[in-house]
Amino acid sequence: MKSLAEKPIQVYLEGKQDEVVRALAERQKISIAELIRRSLDWYLAELPVEDDPAMDIVGLVDTGPEDASEKHDEYIVRFLQEESGQRTE
Repeated sequence: MKSLAEKPIQVYLEGKQDEVVRALAERQKISIAELIRRSLDWYLAELPVEDDPAMDIVGLVDTGPEDASEKHDEYIVRFLQEESGQRTE
């Protein structure tokens, strides 16, 4: 059985919303589903940073180097080198 990359969702639109969505999709020659996906992508991209759910992880961990936010790339490289057995300087 083939699995779908997309997750199905059911949404009820008001009459005017349905009219506009159908007209826009037809004008752009895309499906209503594609129009809704693009609209949702646009909306999510415009969210202020503080509204991004990923920001909830900030501050969860209070251990580690104090300069981790400034030198995170260096720490990641060092970790990967240590994991792979490469020599670190």
